[in-house]
Amino acid sequence: MTPAEGPEVRARLHAIVKAYDVRGIVGEGLTAETVEALGAGFADEVGAAGGRIVVGHDMRDSSPGFAAAFARGANLRGADVVAIGLCSTDESYFASGSLNAPAAMFTASHNPATYNGIKFSRAGAQGISLDTGLGAIRDRAADYLEQGIPDAPVAGTVATADVLADYAAHLRSLVELGGIRPLKIVVDAGNGMGGLTVPAVLGEAAGLPELPLEIVPLYFELDGTFPNHEANPLEPANLVDLQRAVVEHGADLGLAFDGDADRCFVVDELGGAVSPSAVAAIVAVREIERVRATGEEEVAVIHNLITSRFVPETIENEGAVAVRTRVGHSLIKDRMRETGAVFGGEHSAHYYFRDFWGADNGMLAAMHVLAEFGAQDAPLSELAARFTPYSLSGEINSVVDDVPAAYTRIVEAYTGRADFDELDGLTVTGITAESEPFWWFNVRPSNTEPLLRLNVEGADAPTMAAVRDEVLALIRA
Repeated sequence: MTPAEGPEVRARLHAIVKAYDVRGIVGEGLTAETVEALGAGFADEVGAAGGRIVVGHDMRDSSPGFAAAFARGANLRGADVVAIGLCSTDESYFASGSLNAPAAMFTASHNPATYNGIKFSRAGAQGISLDTGLGAIRDRAADYLEQGIPDAPVAGTVATADVLADYAAHLRSLVELGGIRPLKIVVDAGNGMGGLTVPAVLGEAAGLPELPLEIVPLYFELDGTFPNHEANPLEPANLVDLQRAVVEHGADLGLAFDGDADRCFVVDELGGAVSPSAVAAIVAVREIERVRATGEEEVAVIHNLITSRFVPETIENEGAVAVRTRVGHSLIKDRMRETGAVFGGEHSAHYYFRDFWGADNGMLAAMHVLAEFGAQDAPLSELAARFTPYSLSGEINSVVDDVPAAYTRIVEAYTGRADFDELDGLTVTGITAESEPFWWFNVRPSNTEPLLRLNVEGADAPTMAAVRDEVLALIRA
């Protein structure tokens, strides 16, 4: 490597190592050589020489090769690799937690087929962010790319393991679904890993007893080219097929999973999208009531600052403590452990469970919704409406070249009319009289794309729409 290549190597690594994971375009920033170096750096960071590292991957064409390259790098530094093969991200968290071993999951989640990435966990499914080890992994990888990876005194090995059945059984042990009323469910796996995990957890593919669920599958074939639509249910266009199918089949509800199946979105019997905040509130009530029944008195539940105002209201109405946090899965995993929170919910449909090592699990959240819904006779639209009293804009993305300038325009426009909070991005809360409808909004730069994300909530739809339109005009000026 020439001296000029050193800075280029570090620049490439800085471009693909994000705040909470690794994400890049296959063959450009993300190559087998880079992944091998990251595997060596990860083994060093988690002290895995002589110990185990779990490595799993999604269905993208590049994922098996990257997983093998990562294993080579970890082996060179003395780590034994447990290769669990095709899996969802929350299945990799299960392996990390149940085996008490660090883990690396190869996926780019909802990103297009040209991307791939890595989600890291310390032993016990603990998160790793840029500030808590990911930066050090990046820097070690840069050194190894420049100087080569030195062999550990004893090289590691690779062994394969299939954890799908144990994962499914564990989730079944956390939420009882055998006694619910019969339900017809349309599930859109988006050609992602839900096509593997849904039949195992909600069906009989893993050898578990039959549940009173009739599942209508959409796009269960594992295909990393995503031939039907992007595996990103956060975008309304990617829910259209599911919404249509729910109505056509007369189903009770629909579920949509993203590419690595760690997020789950819910659609009611009319084809209407159920807000992730409503799901968070429903699951929060169930988890608070469950631990209270065991005698636990001091109960905390985490919500990020972009969830509906109704989420902390619900938590507090149940007598629990609502803990407000920034956005980000590694950060929330840390807060789950710090606070002992029983549950955590994000606006992006990431749901975290103390009984799942504090990690996020969309399948487990879906099971809670099925349990709550299946225990009563009302349609899902009615249940969801009770947990959605306010009007939410959903996340609106704008390409912004100059974020500070956009912030300045917003602050100038709302000074004297609102309070400002910079916990995560810029949260602006209207100063309103008791008789006036409340409103707030948050603008936050994306950690992975050149976007400014806007979320708005108002006491009613006209209030929300007026604030949304005014802020968008300022952002896009």
